[in-house]
Amino acid sequence: MSNFELLSKIHSPEDIKAFTPEQDARLCAEIREKIIDTVSKNGGHLASNLGVVELSVALHKSFRSPEDEILFDVSHQCYTHKLLTGRFERFDSLRKQGGISGFTNPEESEHDIFISGHSSTSVSAACGLARAKKLKGEKGYVVAVIGAGGEAYEGLNNAYPDADNLIIIINDNKMSIAKNQSSHASIFSKVRSTKRYYSSKEKFQRFLVKIPLLGRPLRNYLVKYKYALKGVLYHSSFFEDMGYAYLGPVNGHDIARLLNIFEVAKHRGKPCVIHVDTVKGKGYKPAEEDAERFHGIGAFDVSTGVSAEGGENYSSVFGGALCAFAESDKRICAVSAAMPSGTGLTRFAQQYPQRFFDVGIAEQHAVTFCAGLAKNGMVPVFAVYSTFLQRAYDQIIHDVALQKLKVIFGVDRAGFVGADGQTHQGLYDISMMNAVPNLNIFAPSCFADLKNHMYRAVYKETLASAIRYPRGGEGAMPEGYQPDGADYTVFESETPARVLIVSFGRTFCAAYGAQRALAQKGTAVDVLKLNKIKPIHPDAVSYAKGYEKIYFYEEGMKTGGIGEHFLALLNAKGFRGKFSLRAVENTFVKAAEVSEQMKEFMLDTDSIIGDIGSE
Repeated sequence: MSNFELLSKIHSPEDIKAFTPEQDARLCAEIREKIIDTVSKNGGHLASNLGVVELSVALHKSFRSPEDEILFDVSHQCYTHKLLTGRFERFDSLRKQGGISGFTNPEESEHDIFISGHSSTSVSAACGLARAKKLKGEKGYVVAVIGAGGEAYEGLNNAYPDADNLIIIINDNKMSIAKNQSSHASIFSKVRSTKRYYSSKEKFQRFLVKIPLLGRPLRNYLVKYKYALKGVLYHSSFFEDMGYAYLGPVNGHDIARLLNIFEVAKHRGKPCVIHVDTVKGKGYKPAEEDAERFHGIGAFDVSTGVSAEGGENYSSVFGGALCAFAESDKRICAVSAAMPSGTGLTRFAQQYPQRFFDVGIAEQHAVTFCAGLAKNGMVPVFAVYSTFLQRAYDQIIHDVALQKLKVIFGVDRAGFVGADGQTHQGLYDISMMNAVPNLNIFAPSCFADLKNHMYRAVYKETLASAIRYPRGGEGAMPEGYQPDGADYTVFESETPARVLIVSFGRTFCAAYGAQRALAQKGTAVDVLKLNKIKPIHPDAVSYAKGYEKIYFYEEGMKTGGIGEHFLALLNAKGFRGKFSLRAVENTFVKAAEVSEQMKEFMLDTDSIIGDIGSE
């Protein structure tokens, strides 16, 4: 089906509204083929997107975007939405430099309402959007498609009773409702998803109320009985107690059923929650069988499902080292916020299930939970992507650092993350944590560093520690390098140098490469590698003070970063030389390969050589 006969003709959602059921089915097949083909080349979120193809088609057939505003929570499942909103011709550029984003982005299309790359924000945003429409007297519905997450409950709790333009779709891709419920639930769901059901129910209730003496008590009894029965069958009373009409569960791959239930929701006269069952990875067997691995994946072979990625990476080394420590230290616990595989904790979960805790998408709870563990004598290690740790800043300050508790943060995906783009860059954790007292920060440049820093955090430090490391594998290091537990390491040239490069983490590898290349050109440069970047050891500053020119390279934000702090410490010691700082300044970094991002911000070897060689 390589010609994409239907898909290639779609320029807006209006183009699919008149499609027949047969055309809908063909369109869904074409969409799946296009998504699988593109993600196999570019990487991306596959399983989650394959699971919402029919749901996305039904949404755009039933609602009128952008007058009806559709939000995808996290939005890592928005690929079908992009294909239906005029981006078929650009879809091959997905997650590439200068291409379309892997998440919703209003700069791309009027149909993308919010930039969304973090979980659980859609309900809160939808509440605000729906209320704004009401206040301005504007037409249209607001539809939030969400899975799960802590902030969602806050949003649910604050929806206004008269928000009849608000529809929340719970995308249940684990099929837990379908497994737990009997065939009766399926039958009742079909009945409850029709306009006739609601019309008949309302007429019957009005009839009961008119019966003298017994009518109203009988109606009230039946309503209570109904809620009790639904609570058993659908576990839905939670939503209805909060003032929502609850519809479903409904098969999320049955477009006709979805269209029917959407029409019911539009006429309920109150905010609605629609429960939709979907199969994550549907239509591609490897993704259905291993949805976790295909949730976010690099390039892979479509015929086999085998990923092009391989070998050790920082996440797997972190997980392995943690298992080794836990074998002899019963205090060590591992905590994940729904990312055990991505953060390398799968093996720990298998070997030490009693000391492994996956708290779901609830980073704030995870940090405070770790604080509680630490308070009672355990050594909790929270492995979390840098971009998601941002969501728990208050807890880091208030519940961990202020109380001087020993919690260890494995800050994964620190620095540039590549194709995931603006919402996922790990560039803010340094500036964020640099201001927090009672918190150490380590920045390994290789796997050996990572293990050493973990050992120090567990057995040498008395306060909380964050160990930040990048996505992927390690770079080239000096021959024979072995960490000695020092806060900094100096690599001097064979001849005296007046120029010093200061760096840490992955960027040190680029600095070391530049040192070698410059030496071959007759330019002597020394390199100061910071291992512990907070607090900075005073002796490291004293050492640097003696150079005429210092170049500092930092894979993070310039404002509030280590480079600015290092310069302040130098000035306090009377430094009178020249200081140059390269870091990310006043911008959000878009999708590209990590190597392209390093080059763009002049943190790669060639850029460092250019900086120093031009003097």
